[in-house]
Amino acid sequence: MQELYTQTQTASRGLEINKVLRNTYILLSATLAFSAVTCGIAMAVGLGRGTALIMSLAALGLIWFVLPRTANSEKGLLVVFAFTGLLGASLGPTLSYYLGMANGSQIVLQALGGTALVFFALSGYVLTTRKDFSFMRGFLVTGLIVVLLALVGTFVAGLFGVNISGIHLAISAAIVFLMSGFILYDTSRIVNGGETNYIMATVGLYLSIYNLFAALLHLLGAFGGDE
Repeated sequence: MQELYTQTQTASRGLEINKVLRNTYILLSATLAFSAVTCGIAMAVGLGRGTALIMSLAALGLIWFVLPRTANSEKGLLVVFAFTGLLGASLGPTLSYYLGMANGSQIVLQALGGTALVFFALSGYVLTTRKDFSFMRGFLVTGLIVVLLALVGTFVAGLFGVNISGIHLAISAAIVFLMSGFILYDTSRIVNGGETNYIMATVGLYLSIYNLFAALLHLLGAFGGDE
């Protein structure tokens, strides 16, 4: 009887994990598509960088202060779409800048292709092996703090006229590795039952994809020789 109960519990847990995984990828696909639409609109209307910055801050405010209170309800879906829509629109001025370069279309396509390749390769690895990457949490959090401090430092240095282009490239490279690590970590949490809320899981993966794309875009733009 105990063995039957254990098997039933295991099967039930497996079904729940698969449900969270399925819902996460459906919502992730929808939010990425919505971001692409809002980004296209922002580019069409010529959204300025100042407005884009305000949108980014508003998006962060949503996931810091609003999403934690709504993640377990239908309102959480509205918050996620508002969040991803704002971030998508805020990317408009950046894409407009790169597309205005001589080889801008190629750079953007390479960044998109690189982002897709990294995401599907890493996610596929975790889904296939079911490996637990929870041990990476401390390293990833520490790396994220270091990157944030470095960004603040470069901003302050820039105010005093210090040349920080090389440091920005190093930070972008670090972000690529960090976001790759977060994709492994977040996917393994879903697969191994550590994350049971598909809305929160979607936000984590979306942020990794978004930041990975932005970092690759910066690196490819720099090495393209036109930045």
